[in-house]
Amino acid sequence: MKPLILVTNDDGVHAPGLVALVKAMSEIGDAYVVAPDRERSAVSHALTLHRPLKAEELREHVYSVNGTPTDCVALAVHKILPRKPDLVASGINKGANLGDDVTYSGTVSAAMEGTILGVPSFAISLAGDHPFIYDSAVPFAIEVARYILNKQLPYDTLLNVNVPNLPKETLKGIRITKQGKRMYDNAIQDIYSPWGEKHYWIGGGKPYWEHGEDLDMQSVMDGYVSVTPVHLDMTNYSALEVLRKEWKNTKD
Repeated sequence: MKPLILVTNDDGVHAPGLVALVKAMSEIGDAYVVAPDRERSAVSHALTLHRPLKAEELREHVYSVNGTPTDCVALAVHKILPRKPDLVASGINKGANLGDDVTYSGTVSAAMEGTILGVPSFAISLAGDHPFIYDSAVPFAIEVARYILNKQLPYDTLLNVNVPNLPKETLKGIRITKQGKRMYDNAIQDIYSPWGEKHYWIGGGKPYWEHGEDLDMQSVMDGYVSVTPVHLDMTNYSALEVLRKEWKNTKD
């Protein structure tokens, strides 16, 4: 039996990155699309609770949902797909999901939801600016998907993949990386309405990042595909022991 692969994203069901990823996943399994009906970038792991959701079948194996990427994965696994998928593939995102960006990313959050539901999952993004060369990410999406299907990922772990937005023949290969720090200067802009009212626009700003060969951002800047294992358990275990000891001493 062919693997059943759920393909989703946060750029919307008609996004060219999704089309490229579906084509890639169709080479190794039966690909189903359940994706947002419009762009839902930076919605993080939001779940829609305040209104009902509608899933519209656009054509065979392709569904559009008026919700978030997390909604799409939940509906697909529990209601839409003929059986539980063997893999969730999220992307190909138009833009990087590196460092702290993973906490905001709808693309990564879709893979997180798949992982929570017990489905091996990965997110894949193109790191760079327009025009996006989605074909450069396709062979790496296939390689990562095959690896996950043939091996067993560690418990509660997904793979976050970032491909430099460069011609594929110039890419240097894959590095297994750690999540680094990526922050932005002047990320909130002041704007004014025609009546002089002040508003704020979040976005843009100049990024800066932590350097280190084994970090995701530096690897992408060096021309490598970054593959970062992301664990859902965010407990800081070293801090846990310190806090337990300090709390005990405080009570004594």
